[in-house]
Amino acid sequence: MPKATPSILSRAYWRMAAAEFKSTRTLLFAALMIALRVVFKSLSIPVAADLRINTAFFVNALGAMVFGPVVAAAAAAVTDTLGCLLFPSGPYFFPFIFVEIAGSMIFALMFYRRELTVTRVTLSRFLIDFGVNIVLQTPIMMLYYQMVMGRYYAPFDMVRIVKNLALFPVESVLLTVFLRYAVPPLQRLGFVQGGVERLRFTKRNIVTLTALTLCGVLLAGGYAMYHYEHTSLSASYSAQERLARNRELGEIVLAQNPELDADRTVTIIESAYPKLGSPNVTYTLAVYQADEAAADEMETIRGYSKSKAKADERLRLLTNATAVLDSRTGQMVSYAETAP
Repeated sequence: MPKATPSILSRAYWRMAAAEFKSTRTLLFAALMIALRVVFKSLSIPVAADLRINTAFFVNALGAMVFGPVVAAAAAAVTDTLGCLLFPSGPYFFPFIFVEIAGSMIFALMFYRRELTVTRVTLSRFLIDFGVNIVLQTPIMMLYYQMVMGRYYAPFDMVRIVKNLALFPVESVLLTVFLRYAVPPLQRLGFVQGGVERLRFTKRNIVTLTALTLCGVLLAGGYAMYHYEHTSLSASYSAQERLARNRELGEIVLAQNPELDADRTVTIIESAYPKLGSPNVTYTLAVYQADEAAADEMETIRGYSKSKAKADERLRLLTNATAVLDSRTGQMVSYAETAP
C-alpha cells in the first residue's frame, strides 16, 4: 500500500474517502456489492448445530476495502433497507441500520488503502463480533423488543454471545483465505493497490487469534457474572409471574406482621437479585395498604409492578422490607423491615 495514505484521524483521509462518490466506477462497484450483500444475507455456511456463518460479511469486507468508509456507510444503509423490503424477517426497525453501518465502517477503516495482513483481518472480526454484534446490538435489541414486540429482552443473551465467541476464530480464518483469492483479480482491475503477501498465517497470527478469543471469553464471562448479580429478576417477570411472586412474598410479609389486614395489604417486589454460586435471592419489597376504593380491584393491584404501585394513589406505603429466599426450597433465609 502507498505509504502516503493519511491517518484515519486526519481530514485528508475523510476527504479522500468522500471523493469516492465522484468515481462512477466505484459507485458501480458499490451497487454490485449491495446487490450481492442483499442476496448473500439469505445464504449461510453450517458450522455446527444451530451455528451458521452468514456469507454476506465476505462481500461486505471486499466492498468496504475498495470504496472506503464513507461510501461503505451509505452502502450499508441501502443494503439494510433493501434487505428488509425484499426479504423481510419481521417488522422493520430503523436502529438496526446502525449495526450494518458499524460493521461496514470497521472493515473499511481496517482495509481501505491499507496493507492487508492477517492481524488486520483478525482485529476487524474481533471488533465486529464483540464490539458490534454484542456491545452495540444489545441495546438496540432491548429497544426493539420493548417498542415492537412488547416484551423484555435480556441484556445478557448467552446464546448470542456464545455464538459470536465460537464464530470469531472461524470467520477470521475464512475471511483471510477469501481475501487472499479475491483481492488479486481486483488488483489487476485497478480497484486495489496492495497485494496479499501478508495474508498468510504465522505462529504470531495464531497466538494473536488465540489471545483475542480468550480475551472475548474472559470479557463475556466477567460481564455474565456482573450482569447475573446486578440485574433484577423482576425485570423479566411476565404479568402472571409478577402476580404469583407478589402473592408469595405477600404471604411472608403477613406471617411476619399478623396484625396487618390480609385483604387490604399489598406486597410489591421492587427488585430481586440472585447471588452467583448461591441459591439465595434477595428481594426488596414495598408493603402497601389499599383503601376501600380499591376493594374490587385487589387481584389486579397485587399484580402491579414497582412503578404502577407508586403511581396508584389508592395505595399507602406502610413499610419497606428485605427478604432473602432460598430459590431451591422457597424457604426464607432472613427478613428485615425499614421505615418508609
